[in-house]
Amino acid sequence: MKTYSINEIFYSLQGEGYYTGRPAVFIRFAGCNLHCPFCDTDFSNGRAMTAAEIVKAVRVLHINPRPFIVLTGGEPTLQVDGELLSALHELSATIAMETNGTRPVPDGIDFVTCSPKCDFVNDYPVIPRANEVKVVYDGAHLPDKWIERIVADHYYLQPCDTGDPEKNRAIQQEAVAYCLRHPRWRLSLQTQKILNVR
Repeated sequence: MKTYSINEIFYSLQGEGYYTGRPAVFIRFAGCNLHCPFCDTDFSNGRAMTAAEIVKAVRVLHINPRPFIVLTGGEPTLQVDGELLSALHELSATIAMETNGTRPVPDGIDFVTCSPKCDFVNDYPVIPRANEVKVVYDGAHLPDKWIERIVADHYYLQPCDTGDPEKNRAIQQEAVAYCLRHPRWRLSLQTQKILNVR
């Protein structure tokens, strides 16, 4: 029986991007094909779950009869397939995916967030379109090239959390200034960290 390596499944508010503030069930997949220096997620460990077990876990967590589900990671495109998506759609769910864009996104995803990390590795997005592009700004790599490489409805610049408050303030100020100069970009903040929400 097919299984998926799942790091965790939890119910919270979407803290970033277009759907900031929306209640969501997060399915975090273990494993990633990139190793970004700023990643703050421990996705190295996962437990094997079938599609039916994942759906059962979502049913226990969600309150809305039409849940908003966010597939994240790690890199969810390493595992997500038609079998799992069909099972989740049986919940009448809206399914969003957060991906680094280096692998094709399977059919059946309702909202795609591409967060390219290619300034840190020699691997570029293969997806030409996303609903939103969310670039994590680390103080060194600005997002100019992504407007041309990925067509999206929304473009977000998100200051990186370096763990150093002074450096974070400088990065935030630079990100704000960039958005003011380039109004196609909007500022995305990790509100889950600001509010200390899981």
